[in-house]
Amino acid sequence: MQFNDLVNGLFELFGAVLTWINVKKLYKDKTVKGVYWPVWAFFSCWGLWNLYYYPSVAHYFSFFSGIFLVSGNITWSIMACYYIYNESKFTE
Repeated sequence: MQFNDLVNGLFELFGAVLTWINVKKLYKDKTVKGVYWPVWAFFSCWGLWNLYYYPSVAHYFSFFSGIFLVSGNITWSIMACYYIYNESKFTE
């Protein structure tokens, strides 16, 4: 494993842990506030790009950490859309 793959993969892994904490918090709160969608969209696209890019440069630790991160982003996004769409049902 290359040093730069290890360092980058650790950043990806730490980001994934934080993202899954956000998923847990959103599940508990069932409401979305203070999210600026262009930021979410940019980082989601970047994460998906990384899943293509990392294997092309043989950064497999970063790749697998990136899968964990992107899966958290996708989960959070689906939940956020669901809670925004059904917000009136949860506030009654």
